[in-house]
Amino acid sequence: MVFSIPTCKFSEACLGIREYAIYVGRRRVAELPEQRIMPTRRELPEYHKIKSSPQSSNDPGQDFPMAEIRVWVRDIFFAAVTSILIVVFVIQPVKVEGTSMEPKLEPQDRIFVNRMVYRFTQIERGDIIVFWYPREPSKSFIKRVVGLPGERVEIRSGIVLINNQPLNELYVLPGHFDRGSHAPEIVQSEHYFVLGDHRSLSNDSRDWGLVPGQNVLGKAIFRYWPLSRFGVIY
Repeated sequence: MVFSIPTCKFSEACLGIREYAIYVGRRRVAELPEQRIMPTRRELPEYHKIKSSPQSSNDPGQDFPMAEIRVWVRDIFFAAVTSILIVVFVIQPVKVEGTSMEPKLEPQDRIFVNRMVYRFTQIERGDIIVFWYPREPSKSFIKRVVGLPGERVEIRSGIVLINNQPLNELYVLPGHFDRGSHAPEIVQSEHYFVLGDHRSLSNDSRDWGLVPGQNVLGKAIFRYWPLSRFGVIY
């Protein structure tokens, strides 16, 4: 079956009418007011509207400084508490007075003393310890441990003997050497024989006896002042 499309008998007239209709249509479109493609904010449906929380409605510039200040205050508080706990229970700053520990420690040196170390380890020979003076417990001394519990300690013309064996003391300078002697004695249990490195100026176990372990405050571990001598103490 064949279909035929009717055509205009007067083709030129039809063409003129078509062009005129197109011209009129374009003119009417141009005269129409501008159409809005997107609805305005007021015309958005309820499910398209963004509900702002009370916090977001505030100026964020007002909350940020306060939040930052709170963080700083919290950090400073915890740092201060930690420092206090460390100073009270672990580390204690001490100022050295006197010349008995020269040249290792000099007058006015500032050092840190570890108060907890001997809860986990034993006092060893060569340790520099801070302790309460046995004859006047309100005073604190700093000396070097030489004799340990159960050992026989003797000094002959300045030479320290431990169980009849001479002790090698490189920390005692020739100018600080003392040629005095000390009668042999056995160090009692939980007591220590201590000497100053500056033997000729030190007031120590040669003069007033042994140091009870319960009098030991801690071990000198670090010098923080003066900066020229900053470092670990050994």
